[in-house]
Amino acid sequence: MTNISSTNFNSSIKLKYVKLGYHYFVSNAMYFALIPVSILIMSSTHVITNQDYGKLWIILKMNLLTVVLCVTTLIFLATVYFMSRPKKVYLVDFACYKAEPDRKTTKRTCMDRIVQYGTFTQENVDFQRKIFERSSIGDETYLPEAVIQIPPNPTIDEARKEVEKLMFVAIDELLEKTGVKAREIGILVVNCSLFNPVPSLSAMVVNHYKLRGNIMTYNLGGMGCSAGLISIDLAKDLLQVHKNTYALVVSMESITRNWYCGNSRSMLISNCLFRMGGAAILLSNKNSDRRRSKYQLVHVVRTHKGADDKSYKCAYQEEDSAGYVGVALSKDLMAVAGEALKANITTLGPLVLPISEQLLFFVSLVGKKIFRIKKIKPYIPDFKLAFEHFCIHAGGRAVLDELEKNLDLSDWHMEPSKMTLYRFGNTSSSSLWYEFGYLEAKGRVKKGDRIWQIGFGSGFKCNSAVWLALRTVDPVKLKNVWMDEIGNFPVDVPKLSPIIMSEMAT
Repeated sequence: MTNISSTNFNSSIKLKYVKLGYHYFVSNAMYFALIPVSILIMSSTHVITNQDYGKLWIILKMNLLTVVLCVTTLIFLATVYFMSRPKKVYLVDFACYKAEPDRKTTKRTCMDRIVQYGTFTQENVDFQRKIFERSSIGDETYLPEAVIQIPPNPTIDEARKEVEKLMFVAIDELLEKTGVKAREIGILVVNCSLFNPVPSLSAMVVNHYKLRGNIMTYNLGGMGCSAGLISIDLAKDLLQVHKNTYALVVSMESITRNWYCGNSRSMLISNCLFRMGGAAILLSNKNSDRRRSKYQLVHVVRTHKGADDKSYKCAYQEEDSAGYVGVALSKDLMAVAGEALKANITTLGPLVLPISEQLLFFVSLVGKKIFRIKKIKPYIPDFKLAFEHFCIHAGGRAVLDELEKNLDLSDWHMEPSKMTLYRFGNTSSSSLWYEFGYLEAKGRVKKGDRIWQIGFGSGFKCNSAVWLALRTVDPVKLKNVWMDEIGNFPVDVPKLSPIIMSEMAT
């Protein structure tokens, strides 16, 4: 038995190095081809003399009009190119919300309140206890006061207090870190799916910070946990139009008015996963900001599966039979998320993968679709060759474990997502920025690193953003939500067994 295991291990090691050699050779094939061509050119050329230069000058004088036209055309084409190419979008910095210590809520406290509410059947109390035990969420997440008090107080005033805290704490820290004044901000995008008061949340920010009168403001609602990357994409498009300005993006979710007190099993899971959280991100299109910015936005790829009824209904806000409002999560959620991710990476892959991986994918696709070779399995590209870091929406433990398996990622790659879920819970659209903060606090971000953010949301949507690190982030000089406790992480969070994952899906 030992000999067989040793043989398999040695074979996998050899296969790994064969693949690395193949990747290196294909990626540098152009350089290998240029070497003999360069040698051939050098051996066939003769030394250019002054006489040759003289002949060339005579030819140019005889064709002066042609030369002028060519030069003018080249200058015109170069001007059109530089004027029409997309402006570069920089991420100057970002900040995440961290509540006061008295807002920390353990799982035991949550269960005590669930019992004290008096609206749940005993079976559903036990069901929520089971979800808490398997959720991989720790005992230091945050919930608003209106949810914890008995009886709960889910009023609009309390919800406003919650989102004001989420937004203003994060924005204050961001403005302090960047030194940007509020009136320098020309674009504001705020996203919050389930709480949309009048005046809007974006108007709340404008009023609090006395932003300028001609600011472009947008308020995104009902777009789920992937709305953060939609906001980034919208800000990016606006920065292509408006010159030399800053865009402030605020991502969050409100818990106060969305704690579910009914007895529909499909709506109870959100009580066990969602917690307070928010993030503020400052983007810029100013060339002068490149030197002080942390990242450059390289790609945003958005996939929407809403045309399919099953995808559209897999996360659906509605009233139950007793009149309680909640978000029902379908048992098809995992399958829908998988299909959305597949469609998303099919578009993203050619933009980021090295040619060696694209070639392998193309060969397997041709064999499968054209030659109908059933034995050929669909080739899953190795995205670790395209990215150094992965920030996958911390929506739930089962989703993270499934993506880890499908993308063949290591525990190290999954650490930011799993530790964010453990420490802060599912903070909806802002979770990707807590994960980004974890990478920085651990000192993992080096100049030239590529980071892939993956967000999932109702509709159903899968969105990706790719960032390039413009400088090495020094954790010694860093201020973020992780810094005072980063030494305590990572903690051990066991994977779910296939049986438990199946139970949770149903």
